[in-house]
Amino acid sequence: MATTRSPRESPNRAPDPADAATAPLWRAVQAFRLVTLLYAVGQQIASVQYYDHRLLSWFFIALMVIWSGVSALLLTQWHTPDTARTRTLVVVGDHLVVIGLIAATPLVAEYDWYHGHQPLPTTMWSANAVISAAILRGPLTGVGSGLLVAATIITMRQQWGEDVWADATAPVLVSVGLALGLAANTARRAQEQLQRAVRLTAAAEERERLARQVHDGVLQILSYISRRGNEIGGPAGELAERAAEQEVALRRLISEQAAHSTAGDTAVDLRPLLTAHSTPRVVVSTPGDPVPVGRWTAEEITAAVAAALTNVELHAGPDARAYVLLEDTGSDLVVSVRDDGVGIPPGRLAEAENEGRMGVSRSITGRIAALGGTAELLTAELVGEGTEWEFHIPRGRDNPRGLR
Repeated sequence: MATTRSPRESPNRAPDPADAATAPLWRAVQAFRLVTLLYAVGQQIASVQYYDHRLLSWFFIALMVIWSGVSALLLTQWHTPDTARTRTLVVVGDHLVVIGLIAATPLVAEYDWYHGHQPLPTTMWSANAVISAAILRGPLTGVGSGLLVAATIITMRQQWGEDVWADATAPVLVSVGLALGLAANTARRAQEQLQRAVRLTAAAEERERLARQVHDGVLQILSYISRRGNEIGGPAGELAERAAEQEVALRRLISEQAAHSTAGDTAVDLRPLLTAHSTPRVVVSTPGDPVPVGRWTAEEITAAVAAALTNVELHAGPDARAYVLLEDTGSDLVVSVRDDGVGIPPGRLAEAENEGRMGVSRSITGRIAALGGTAELLTAELVGEGTEWEFHIPRGRDNPRGLR
């Protein structure tokens, strides 16, 4: 009868990126485990003549050899269905074996001998438990493991007096736990950043592909319907208007997606943020190359442009059209917001500010001034000929070139 396998037990499950990041460390430290095992066996051969119970000491060494092989095999596996649980159990077992062997030293030798010599499994082999704990859970766990093993050795050798400060056991084990824990955390962070970069790159490539397909197909057809509908006139004019609206909506969606693709970056492209304001009555023109600025600067410029367009919608008249132009001179950014509406009567801005209506000064001029720039209303005195805002924002220190 066929049996089902749970997703947790599936052998085809993708490995955890954190496990994959530390896999080289797990493999590398097992080489250290082998070297320290050989040293421990050599130390046993040199010291067994001083033991009172030699056969028992060889039994403990055999247990150490067996456990070293089993633990090394399990710790180097990172693609098993439950890697984290397996490694946790092995690390716990590592500590139990190490502490047990250290505590068993008085069973095979007299106090006069082990008080001045290494414990039964040797300090070097005992460091494997500290290393495994550090890689599994980071530097704090590594330091805690080093202190635990060092305290066990000092207690067994009864060195809690002045001798403890002359013994290098604790500093060495704690340093090993700290260093390997930091290395493991660094490897995990690097793996996470790599995975994020891969996802962002794949998402950006997919957006670009979809944008090309939309541009080559849907946008061209909508543009054609809009143009032909206006030429035909009559009932087709309404169809042309709807097609134009959908064309602008699609272009805006594509621009917004391009803006979101740099959400985690220090430098962002200002163009898609401004293009997102495009409508059938708002035309946005930007350079062909990216215009990288700091995120805060981009948000403030976009908010000032949005405030200017809101004024056009509210005060320029029902048939007014707006035009947004972005220029990058290298040392300055120049943003123009112009409309062909009814204009602003002379003195109206000063009158509104005296009345306590601070919308323009705070939403437009205040934002640009906060960036160290200037906002000038060029056509404020020309009634009936529309208005034009012109923003000059110096790049200064905020001149990132990461998007070039």
